[in-house]
Amino acid sequence: MSGTDVRAALAEAEVVPSKKLGQNFLTDPNTARWIVDQLQPEPGDFVVEVGPGTGALSEALVGRVRRLLLVEYDRRLAAWLKERFAGEDTVEVVHADGARFDLRSLFKERPVKFLGNLPYSAGGAILRNFLQRPSPVSRAVLMLQKEVIDRILAVPRTKNYGVLALRMQSEWLSTPLKTIGPEVFYPRPTINSTLMAVEPRGDDLPVYDARLFDELVRRGFAQRRKQLRKALPPEPEWAVVAAALGVAETIRAEELSLRQWVDLCRHYDLHPLSEIPQRGDEVFDVVNEDDEVVRQEQREVVHQRNLLHRAIHAFIFNKGGEVFLQKRSRLKDTHPGTWDSSVAGHLDAGEDYEACAVRELEEEAGQKGAELKLVATLPPTVETGWEFVHLFELRQTNPIRFPCSEVDAGLWLFPDEVNRWIARRPQDFASGFLECWKAWSAVP
Repeated sequence: MSGTDVRAALAEAEVVPSKKLGQNFLTDPNTARWIVDQLQPEPGDFVVEVGPGTGALSEALVGRVRRLLLVEYDRRLAAWLKERFAGEDTVEVVHADGARFDLRSLFKERPVKFLGNLPYSAGGAILRNFLQRPSPVSRAVLMLQKEVIDRILAVPRTKNYGVLALRMQSEWLSTPLKTIGPEVFYPRPTINSTLMAVEPRGDDLPVYDARLFDELVRRGFAQRRKQLRKALPPEPEWAVVAAALGVAETIRAEELSLRQWVDLCRHYDLHPLSEIPQRGDEVFDVVNEDDEVVRQEQREVVHQRNLLHRAIHAFIFNKGGEVFLQKRSRLKDTHPGTWDSSVAGHLDAGEDYEACAVRELEEEAGQKGAELKLVATLPPTVETGWEFVHLFELRQTNPIRFPCSEVDAGLWLFPDEVNRWIARRPQDFASGFLECWKAWSAVP
């Protein structure tokens, strides 16, 4: 869209650009097309554009992707966009705040890509909403004021290095693509913008508790000029942690690298299973086809030989009727990185099913004193990993707390949304969970 087109669209929508909302509209069609190309759109992609405004970027995407979801905060512009794209079956417009938009429905739509000429007033909040763990986004191309991008890319011992840099860098690889001047916007801003490409970081960092990491980073930078030790929990002893990190006890938050922050987080993670996804020398009961114990074997042997053994799954529901799903850690020996039951685990030798469920619920989810309901028993199959499974359900009793070695992230979802996700992308789930969900769904 040219500057004339943008002005005409704003007049038709009865919108006067608002400084408070950070509204600066792109007016150069060539720049818009180039930005869209950086997203690397593919025919199977589901693209979410936040802050589409008058649709300068949107029009360059229509027809190139499977679906285009436009999330517009300004009610008048959202209504105008609905009219503009009324004849496009692949375009949906929603009037919503990008900083509060519910991403959970997007997991079933992957591959999901995120595009936005983000408003200066809310860019940071929108980033946090769309890119915090877990995120369905596989690639993003975003334009923000240059100073925000500088903070995202900042390195230790610089004034821009802080919470935003560590939040982004711990989860994403960000690449600045181009600095864009004020002349291609209406109204013209007083500062430059930077276009940035973002992709998931990968597995180069050790696993860590993302929530604890965020808490420690926020505490550390709350008073960035003070020594870091004054902001940290009392346990473990800071002198021991500093020695393990190889840093002075007087170090400040801004002097630690990303890797050192991750290692610091791992030291302060006091969960007893924070570094133990599974042990090959665990001993399980091997059972016969009637679920009778015949002998004991180590976990590694049981799995290698596909021996019949025992396990539990549990579905935790909150007061609103949502079920908690966990994303399995990449360290798990089976189905790493897939979505699974709220809690799942093997019975130790000599343990019964309900005792195992009680133990696993506390270890994997921090649930104590819950009333368990046995809803189904499943026979051993390839899908269950040759496990006899007892499936329980329960009401949440405590905040969910899980060990990072076993669980990467979690989501609360309504059962209908789980069904839609399974129907579209069954490969996202552990096969044992799919069998358990099928059994739970069949119960009257």
